[in-house]
Amino acid sequence: MQKIVPFLWFDTEAEEAARLYTSLFGGSAILGTRRYGEAGPGPKGSVMTMSFRLQGLEFMALNGGPRFRFSPAVSFFVACAGESEIDALWRGLSPGGQVRMELGRYPFSEKFGWLSDRYGVSWQLARAGGATRIAPFFLFVGGQAGKAEEAMRSWSSLFAESGVRQLERFPAGRGETEGTVMHGRFALAGQEFMAMDSSREHPFSFTPATSLFVNCETQEEVDRLWERVSEGGEKGQCGWVTDRYGVSWQIVPTALGTLLADPDPRRSRRVMEAMLGMGKLDIRGLQEAGGG
Repeated sequence: MQKIVPFLWFDTEAEEAARLYTSLFGGSAILGTRRYGEAGPGPKGSVMTMSFRLQGLEFMALNGGPRFRFSPAVSFFVACAGESEIDALWRGLSPGGQVRMELGRYPFSEKFGWLSDRYGVSWQLARAGGATRIAPFFLFVGGQAGKAEEAMRSWSSLFAESGVRQLERFPAGRGETEGTVMHGRFALAGQEFMAMDSSREHPFSFTPATSLFVNCETQEEVDRLWERVSEGGEKGQCGWVTDRYGVSWQIVPTALGTLLADPDPRRSRRVMEAMLGMGKLDIRGLQEAGGG
C-alpha cells in the first residue's frame, strides 16, 4: 500500500477526471470506486471516490462538491521519457484548460510546459529521459515564500525513508530572493516530491483541493502524525489537518477503508456517521460503530 496518496477534491467530476488521466498516462489503471451510501453526504449511489494509478503513483479523487478549487501551488511534475510522450500528454491535458508556461525549450529543460487542465489540476511536463515518473510539486508563494526548505526538512522528519535529496538555490539577479529554493527534491516514506520558492506575485496559494492522504497502520501512528502535522497549523474534521505552511493532510487509519467496505450497508453507514463526527480518527471508535 502506498503510504502517501495525492488526494484530489473535485465538485462532481472525479470519475470523469480519473478516466481521462488513465487514458493518457502509461502504467495506469482504475483501482477502485466507492459510492455514497445512505449516510451521504453525497447522493446515495453516486461516486464518492475513485482510486487510480498513473505511472506507478496512486491517486484518490473525491466528489466533494464545489467547496474547494484547485491551485497551481500544487502541481504534478511529469518527467517524460521522450518527446512524443510529452507532446501526447500536452494534447490530452490542455483542451479546456489554461496554459501557464508554453510548451517549448527553456534554459532548464530541452522541452517543458506547465498547464492547468479542464478541472483545474496543474501539470508540469518536462523531457527528462529514463522511465516516466510523476512527483507532487509544491510552490511556496505569498506568505509561504522562502519556507520550502524548512517544509521539506519538517515533513521529512515525520516518516522513515525520507530526506532532502537535491537542493538548488536562487543566485542573485534571477528576480527571486537570493538563497531561497530554486529546485528541491525530497523523499517522504520513499516517495518522490519536489518543491520551489517564488517571491514573485502569484494570485494563488495552497488549498485543500489537493491534500496528502496518509495511510496509518496503528492508532499510535495516527496520534503522532495528528499532533506533529498540526503544530502551528489547524486541526479539522474527519482526519483533516492543515499544517503551518497551509498544506492540507488527511491522517487516516487503514482500518477505515476496510470498515467502510463492509458488505452490510448498515455497518458501513454507522462507520461513515461515526467518522463524520470525529476530528482525529479513532480506530476503536470506528470499529465499535461498525459493530466489530
